[in-house]
Amino acid sequence: WSYLKHNLVLALKGAAIGGTMLVPGVSGGTMAMMLNIYDKLILAISTFRRHKRASLTVLAWFCGGAAAGMFLIAQPLSRLMDVFPYLVGCFFTGAVIGSVPLVYRKAAVQRISWRVPVYILLGAGIALLLSVLPSAAGSGEGTFHPLLLLPIGAVAAVALVLPGISISHLMLVLGLYDKLIQAISSLNFTYLLPFGIGMLIGILLTVKALERMLSKHPQATYLLILGFMIASVAAVFP
Repeated sequence: WSYLKHNLVLALKGAAIGGTMLVPGVSGGTMAMMLNIYDKLILAISTFRRHKRASLTVLAWFCGGAAAGMFLIAQPLSRLMDVFPYLVGCFFTGAVIGSVPLVYRKAAVQRISWRVPVYILLGAGIALLLSVLPSAAGSGEGTFHPLLLLPIGAVAAVALVLPGISISHLMLVLGLYDKLIQAISSLNFTYLLPFGIGMLIGILLTVKALERMLSKHPQATYLLILGFMIASVAAVFP
């Protein structure tokens, strides 16, 4: 029962992340941080070859929950965003701000030095830059060849893995958000399959780099992540 309960909780957290990350401005990585499973997911992906069974169990329950969340939570949440945009925006803003102490504790800052604000500001700057670049490039509304969805999926994976960067916001400024929601609703695998493969490649590359940073420079990495999260408040604040 304890094993089943643990996995059900993991699936429920996956459902919460899967449903909310389809809302523009809300970061899946930030939600994972808030629900205290971010490190566990990064570890499961980065150590998959060495611990296949344990990693597969974690990822299977999480991904199953996330997929269910996308189908069950996304549409009601989108309606709430349409009807009560201010209240929903305030809720997510409060949720992000409320998770800041958790990430700061993970950074294990013993004493305040010049490095602490510098890393936080650097993380915030990177997140803001990544959110501005697609807008600067212009949002495309044209038809995409399925193969072009591979690199787009790989770029989207960066937004999925890093807290504070919203994959939905990225898709929105690229002009692909509506197509993505329609593809998920109608199970359009011609669109979803190349996009998913690109995301998988991007996740593997991003997670490897992030896992090395967490093991070698944990404090700096968590402070950068804290900067990402603080910057994300600008995207969700109504």
